[in-house]
Amino acid sequence: MAKHTAPVKKNQTITLTFEDLTHEGNGVGKVDGYPLFVPYGLPGEEATVKVVKVNKNFGFGKLLNIKKKSEDRVEPPCNVFYQCGGCQLQHMSYDLQLHMKQNQVKNVMKKIAHLEHVPVHPTIGMKDPWRYRNKVQIPVGERDGELITGFYRMRSHDIIDDMETCVVQDEVNDRSIHAVRRIANRLGITAYDERSDRGVLRHIMVRTGRETDETMIVLVTRTKKLPHQDELIRELTETFPHVKSIVHNINDRKTNVILGRKTKVIWGEEYIYDTIGDVKFAISAQSFYQINPYQTKVLYDKALEYADIGKEDVVIDAYCGIGTISLFLAQKARKVYGIEVVPEAISDAKNNAKINGIENAEFFVGEAEKVMPEWKEQGLDPDVIVIDPPRKGCDPDFLKAMIEMDPKRIVYVSCNPSTLARDLKILEDGGYETKEVQPVDMFPQTNHIEGVCWLKKKFV
Repeated sequence: MAKHTAPVKKNQTITLTFEDLTHEGNGVGKVDGYPLFVPYGLPGEEATVKVVKVNKNFGFGKLLNIKKKSEDRVEPPCNVFYQCGGCQLQHMSYDLQLHMKQNQVKNVMKKIAHLEHVPVHPTIGMKDPWRYRNKVQIPVGERDGELITGFYRMRSHDIIDDMETCVVQDEVNDRSIHAVRRIANRLGITAYDERSDRGVLRHIMVRTGRETDETMIVLVTRTKKLPHQDELIRELTETFPHVKSIVHNINDRKTNVILGRKTKVIWGEEYIYDTIGDVKFAISAQSFYQINPYQTKVLYDKALEYADIGKEDVVIDAYCGIGTISLFLAQKARKVYGIEVVPEAISDAKNNAKINGIENAEFFVGEAEKVMPEWKEQGLDPDVIVIDPPRKGCDPDFLKAMIEMDPKRIVYVSCNPSTLARDLKILEDGGYETKEVQPVDMFPQTNHIEGVCWLKKKFV
């Protein structure tokens, strides 16, 4: 039997026409039916491509020259876009980004969930898809005796030191990073070197409350003491009067994890505050909080619409985090039960309920797949269950427990279309009908997409 070989060879230079995009945003072109995936290629473009990797059923190429340019190609405003990799889509128009993300959800609904007739609505985007991130964590290094800050180059731990700004970050975050670097450099504070496991300053983290203009600066060091702490604090607070909190985090482990176990407030408050809609949230250095509060409001409004909560309804919010969705739900429901495996998040959720005067939301630490059957035995009968799991999706035992609780409606918020589609198939088999899916662009200029899905109990 003849052995099938690819119609292209490694290092070969070819002319390729792009027909489609992968879910990562790479251009897809075919040579005699053999697909080549090429970063930065756009549909409709004809380009010169170097073949860099050949597998049995597909290969990868490098874009050398564009012969025919797409109308959707734009000039990336970031001067390190092609080095950084934090954003993947700045070279394409925002309309194409939104269309690509809708198609991504449609494709997995068809191929994984086998639900090709379920409506997947056009992606809800932002009017201004820049400067939306309210949190930055940036590594610190040294070059020629000077401190540098910048994200890592793609697939490396080499800091991009000519990074002037990050165009998806809040400008306050940008300015704060530059100020910390400048002041620390003048004070002689050294950068951490991960190869030798020596030095002091590892990362700078800045969090900003968009609606409150409050800022928290977190300095992550290898050392238990922060050199020149008082002078650093004085200069930062004089430079930025809106800084409400300066925090020292100690990470003395040889690890890629950014934050260490010990955190102490060295100036100001433990929390900064922000609001989403009418709900106010306290944010600590370690809190999980959505990085794009504008689109979070859009996402939660859609989740509330799908939940269709009446004033007598009982709701479970699984994977509730710090209670962001729970507190929105509690404004409509008779009672909300939030559950989350991370104790610190539940502590934050209880605090946030107290801040907002919300008394009909209770929060519990535990694994939902274990706690929910206990609630079922105790007679808890939810009308609606809302879930917002991590990227890996739902545990099969959790899906089983949720189906056995027999809610009238399920609202599934997802940051991973593939695991959403996988879980929908199980829920469909368990007696639920997927009614519609709404993609929401929480992370413009990147290939990530959030979605909210409405499921309804099939009544026989």
